[in-house]
Amino acid sequence: MSGAIDESAARRSFLWKTGLLITNAALIYPITRLAQAQSREDEKKAEDVFPPEDLMREHGVLRRILLMYENLRDRLSREEKFPVEALSGAAHIIQSFIENYHEKLEEDHLFPRFEKARKLVDLVEVLRAQHEAGRLITALILKFSGADSLKEAAKRKEIAEALHRFIVMYRPHAAREDTVLFPALRSVVSEREFDLMGEAFEDKEQELFGKNGFEKIVTQVADLEKLLGIYDLAQFTPPK
Repeated sequence: MSGAIDESAARRSFLWKTGLLITNAALIYPITRLAQAQSREDEKKAEDVFPPEDLMREHGVLRRILLMYENLRDRLSREEKFPVEALSGAAHIIQSFIENYHEKLEEDHLFPRFEKARKLVDLVEVLRAQHEAGRLITALILKFSGADSLKEAAKRKEIAEALHRFIVMYRPHAAREDTVLFPALRSVVSEREFDLMGEAFEDKEQELFGKNGFEKIVTQVADLEKLLGIYDLAQFTPPK
């Protein structure tokens, strides 16, 4: 009889412990899944680029090309030889990435919202006009960027002047957007609009340039800098 009681007690103990383990597992499993999902969401948020930051880093591409334009302008003015593909390649990036993508984002998503809110309207008007002027200059550069055109002194001079006009306009243009327009964006959109804008920017970039489109453009810029011999950042450090 005692053996039967011991066996029954042991069975109850086993079932109780098993039930406890199952209950704990049932409780822990969803908590673990929730923690994993939250971790993935946190990682995604860390990788997200907000609209002003996205536009500012694209200005980094613009500024690197302005440096190339400056180098090319000086070589043209001194009648020095240079890789022709550097000129056409830089201008094509300006046209495809800056004008047809970056500036279109500003014109479609930013400028109308500032105009609707009646904020920085005068600045937006000037920025729009400069976009149009920039596209005309780029079209001219691309028209005369072939090897045959560069053999003619008159066209070389015209390209050098076009590069100069572009540099002079876009340095203050980008600086004013970075320091005035972009920081004011949150004041003219709701939090929801701000988030949706970031998603729209990302979708458009992927549509036009594929996955990791920005990184691909940066690589193209670096290749052109190497072609011109201006990739090494250390060369711009003044001597002691």
